[in-house]
Amino acid sequence: MAEQATDDLKARIERARVPEHVAIIMDGNGRWAQLHGEHRIVGHANGVRSVREALTGATEIGVRYLTLYAFSTENWNRPKEEVDALMDLLVKTVVDEITELQENSVRLNAIGDLDSLPTACRATLDDAIASTAKNERITLTLALSYSSRWEITRMVRSIAAEVKAGTLDPEKIDERTVAQHLCTHNIPDPELLIRTSGELRISNFLLWQIAYAELWFTPVLWPDFRKQHLFEAVLDYQGRERRFGKTSEQITAS
Repeated sequence: MAEQATDDLKARIERARVPEHVAIIMDGNGRWAQLHGEHRIVGHANGVRSVREALTGATEIGVRYLTLYAFSTENWNRPKEEVDALMDLLVKTVVDEITELQENSVRLNAIGDLDSLPTACRATLDDAIASTAKNERITLTLALSYSSRWEITRMVRSIAAEVKAGTLDPEKIDERTVAQHLCTHNIPDPELLIRTSGELRISNFLLWQIAYAELWFTPVLWPDFRKQHLFEAVLDYQGRERRFGKTSEQITAS
């Protein structure tokens, strides 16, 4: 019955109006583990299935870019045992999924302070990114050791260095200049941002990029997230009027 309900939701989605880029804040792994009497890392491990579900669902309806907030710069402050386990899980997951990524033409990408990742983790990630670079069906971006404030600070430093070197005229700096110096310079901004677990926060994620994104919050904990929840979010998105500062009358006229 659940499968039929998911198929019914998918059938209602207008393919011509599917968001090109969906971003997800994957939250609730720890609470899921607590509810099941398990260690926090078990929640993270069960969240891997949800990543597969989100990726498969996005691919089925024609989403071209899926970005997942996997590990923030603030997450380094968690207990070392949990951080180490998360890094090991990341490496194992990338290795285990690489064949399926290739078969489904998924291009793997990563944003964040990747130099801060453990050497083995970074090497595995780089290999997977290189081996999937020519895939074109969908781009899966993992935000790792990422925070928007870190990214914006990095962007400002980069622009300031170019101005200092005389290669950039300060009077020519505009929104496009800023966007070109962000981690996401090679992918479009998200039209839809999903957050699980019932929290109503952005948590330092893609603050510049989601300026005009539609936000969708669900109480579902990340390990319980399935394709049907993604489809529900997309249907909700398609029911909204995206005005970008214009009036409804202007949108209708255009």
